[in-house]
Amino acid sequence: MSHHLAEVNPKAAPAPVMETFFLLNRWLHITAGFVGFFVAPVALAVRKGGPAHRRWGKVFFYAMVVAGTTALAGAQHIRSLFLLLTAVFSLYMAAFGYRSVFLKRLAWDARVALFDWAVAGTGLAVFVGTVGYGLAVGNVPVTVFGSIGALTAGRQLRGYARAGRWSKSQWLLNHIAGFMASYIAAVTAFSATSLHFIPFPYSFLWPTVLGVPVIAWWHRRVRQQRVATAPAPGLSGSPVPALHK
Repeated sequence: MSHHLAEVNPKAAPAPVMETFFLLNRWLHITAGFVGFFVAPVALAVRKGGPAHRRWGKVFFYAMVVAGTTALAGAQHIRSLFLLLTAVFSLYMAAFGYRSVFLKRLAWDARVALFDWAVAGTGLAVFVGTVGYGLAVGNVPVTVFGSIGALTAGRQLRGYARAGRWSKSQWLLNHIAGFMASYIAAVTAFSATSLHFIPFPYSFLWPTVLGVPVIAWWHRRVRQQRVATAPAPGLSGSPVPALHK
């Protein structure tokens, strides 16, 4: 029997495994981002609150969760601060938009869960730190994303302080803002990493420049009660208390 067998270095073995992991992670990230990119407009186009809207909205939310978590892992691998911050921003906004659906009761109920306070408080601290970092290094896109995140978290905290006195449409305004901001972050990541013909910093900023007015347009339609929604009972099936306009 030959004794000239290849020796296996146990310290070198994990490298191919990790490379395979990050390759799969990359393709999972691309797939989830691709799904979210095309599903979001569908959820916006169909009747709000209807079966199709809820179905495609959930698909978008979970696609953003997968895209965000895989981006967190990928950012560590390629040492990309931009990818890390974009992932955090996208995940936070997607969670904000999704959670808003379950906070309709804050229009008449002043009780806010400790979980909601903690998430918004942590988000504010993270995004204020992001703004500080962006200003310190002179990075405009990081400063812009951090500012939007900090303003959103700050408004959340202020809204929780006013729980019980929300307008009847506040949850919907939050829902739209959160999901669309998450979508903007996903488009920004795609633009910055793939659309190399767009110079810096415009490759980072054009989705925000185009997306924020769209959010404002939807908010105006909601406030003018021009958004068609499917009828739905109260959260417990009981009559909903009189709400603020």
